[in-house]
This record gives sequence, C-alpha cells and structure tokens, in this order.
Amino acid sequence: MQREDIQAAADRFASDARGFIRTTPLWKLPGAALGISCAEVWLKLEHLQVAGSFKARGMYNRLLSNPIPASGVIVASGGNAGIATAAAARALGAPCEVFVPTVSSSAKQEKLRELGAQVVVTGAVYAEALEACLARQQQTGALLTHAYDQAEVVAGAGTIAMEIEAQGGEPPDSVLVSVGGGGLVAGIAAWFEDRSAVIALEPELAPTLHRARELGQPVDVTVSGIAADSLGARRVGAIAWDVAQRHVRDALLLSDPAIRAAQLTLWREFKLAVEPAAALGLAALQRGAYVPKGDEIVALVLCGANLDPATLA
Repeated sequence: MQREDIQAAADRFASDARGFIRTTPLWKLPGAALGISCAEVWLKLEHLQVAGSFKARGMYNRLLSNPIPASGVIVASGGNAGIATAAAARALGAPCEVFVPTVSSSAKQEKLRELGAQVVVTGAVYAEALEACLARQQQTGALLTHAYDQAEVVAGAGTIAMEIEAQGGEPPDSVLVSVGGGGLVAGIAAWFEDRSAVIALEPELAPTLHRARELGQPVDVTVSGIAADSLGARRVGAIAWDVAQRHVRDALLLSDPAIRAAQLTLWREFKLAVEPAAALGLAALQRGAYVPKGDEIVALVLCGANLDPATLA
C-alpha cells in the first residue's frame, strides 16, 4: 500500500458525480477540554460518514474500481462493512448480499435490510460468516468486498488521513486508531508514514494486531467483548500487517470498561453518539495507555456510529 493508491482513491471520489463520499469534519479541541494534558485533540468525525462509518470509503472505492457483475456484490461483516457495501451498491444500482455473524447487533442488521441488502445471519463470529460468504461467492460470481483486507478498501480508508492533514494544515503529532482487521490503521499509516506516530488500539478481548506483534506473525485469536461487532476480526489482515511493521509505532490494549466509559463521555460531554469501536482513542488517553507530551497534537478517529441509541442511556 502506497500513498499513490490513496491519492488515486481520493481522485476517484472527487470525480464521482454522485458525491457519495462525504468530507467529514475535523473538530479541534484544546486538550484541557477532554481533561488531557496536551496541546490539542483533533476529533475526526468519521462517524458522520455516509452509512455511519469509515467503511464507506473503502467499499465505494472497491466498487468504483471494478466491474460489477449482474449478480451484484457480496460481503461478510460484523455490521459496518456490510452497511457500507449495501449503501454503495444501492448508489450504483447493484444488488447486495451480506453475511453477518450472530454477534452482529440487531440495529446493524435492521439497517442492512433498510438498505435493500439480502442478509444472511450465520456463524458465531466474523470469521465463520466470512467462510460462508466465500462459499456463496463461488456460486454466484458476485464481486467480493472484504471488510479490511483488499487494496482498494485500505486505500479508501487512507483518504481519512489525507483529509486530517488538509483540514489540520499539517500532520498531527500522533494518531490513535481503532483496529479490528486493520484496514483503517493500514490506510492511515500508509498515508502518514513516519510523519505522525500512528498508535493502534484494540480491546483486550480482541487483540489481533497486538498478538501478531508479540509472535512476529499474524495468528488467529479469540474475540469477544463490547466492540466485537466492529472489531471482531479473528486475525489481522495481510495488508495491515505489512504496513504496521513499517509505520505503526505501537499496539495498545484497552479494557471493555475503559472503552464504555469513553463512549459515554463522548455522548454526555460532547453529544457525540458513537459505537464502542470509536471510543478507543479517548479511552487510551483517559486511562493513560497513551500519554501525549504537553505540546502534542493528538488526532482521534471516531470511526463509526451504527449503534442502538438506547445503549447510551
């Protein structure tokens, strides 16, 4: 994955007459506003992206980059990648089939159906839904979008980093990024390279990249916990692993209670309704897992908002 691939994705979005992909806001706050001892915290409000998550960028780039057969598109997802693929397919007038595991929230499944996708609920976790999806794709010949491990998907995610730099006027000193399969952190790290310190964040109950770094190679891990429907990949993707070895400084783990507390802070103090996966950056700062310098500018990517609002009560 190269910066040129990300630039190509951005150019593709800019020339798309449908205007499907949104440029999401960058909210600059003094660190003190979040109780953090640093110069500024930049919140990239990617949860305002079409389809409610950053996934729309990668899925749309994948669809724009390839011919779509009459059988349409197919994807396995914990929820967000499926929602993004379904929305992109609808924008392009293509049918869409989405395989989700039973851990996928009812809110996400309902959104998929609202978008016109055919939803297949199978398997306890994402990896099992993916197996069923791949078997089905062999039968139908539909265009496969992968939740995180395709070049077009990673390049699309990388356009977030382009926007952060353009909106901020410079690269931030550090960027804290949630990791499931790793498509988001790979895209962001591939753009910033070593101009910003990219820090990967994972739930303790889904440590795919952290475990791979410990063992020197991607391995399967058991996944569960509060963010499993978004960060529930069993193994870090090959593209993410390649980029992470070169451009991701660290992979940190956060507990479910810390993630939940940060999610509630974002809602109660800033009226930002995001899913647990989007709260890991603030959790890392609140719990001291990542301690910025006093003059540091830290960027957090609020990656998704496909949640049941009742969970914020």
